[in-house]
Amino acid sequence: MGKLTRAFEKFRNDSDVTDSNITEFSTDESWDPKLRLSTNPHFPFFEQFRNLRAPILYPSSGKPPKTILVTSVMPNEGKGFVCANLGMALAQDLEHRALMVDCDLRRPTLAQLFGLTNETGLVDYLQDEVDLSLLIRKTGQPKLSILPSGKPPLNPSELLSSSRMTTFISEVAERYQDRIILFDSPPNIVASETGILAKHLDGVILVVRHGVAKKDDVKTLVDTIGSENILGLVYNAYPENAIKAPMDYKTKYGYGYYY
Repeated sequence: MGKLTRAFEKFRNDSDVTDSNITEFSTDESWDPKLRLSTNPHFPFFEQFRNLRAPILYPSSGKPPKTILVTSVMPNEGKGFVCANLGMALAQDLEHRALMVDCDLRRPTLAQLFGLTNETGLVDYLQDEVDLSLLIRKTGQPKLSILPSGKPPLNPSELLSSSRMTTFISEVAERYQDRIILFDSPPNIVASETGILAKHLDGVILVVRHGVAKKDDVKTLVDTIGSENILGLVYNAYPENAIKAPMDYKTKYGYGYYY
């Protein structure tokens, strides 16, 4: 049993937490354990993503962004997990709905986090012009839906850089005006089209994992996207200070410990 599973069991057995607390936010046992863990208001993850939500929904100036790219410089920095949790945080706001689109056609993760498959999705829209209404799926979280990537294609870069993809962005924003749309894109280091996608969207959330991406690589991506287009940066998996150990439960199972 891994750390996440053990922690989840510990969390469920805590005297201050009941099954009703958990199912209020996650009713599907097929969800990834760490995603289920992060949805409970008694857990530190919960508030972190609401902090990220606030400046998106209530910017200091201008209108809230309608389409948002979530990306990273390198693989394995946690962008899919951040996108999933941000989607849930947006959907839990009383006045908003959210749609997540998995644009990482090489290594999709969003559908798996919600216990879904990638049998159909964005690839089918781009290659075969399948209607969006046949591809978008429920997540089990009220007001939150997902468009999976679909089966990995032979030409992911060409598909994401195509005029058909540009048409998709316009169509999904116009068709689902009641939703904030999150695009989980491939890491910039392996997919040059990420910079192209960013230019068609309202803003970017950049996920940087401690000890993974180099400072120069992050700067290059920011320069490519344009610093004015970056809505926020999630600095992920910052290591705990060993001097503070042993820590209490809430600190021990905080964002840095897990992710």
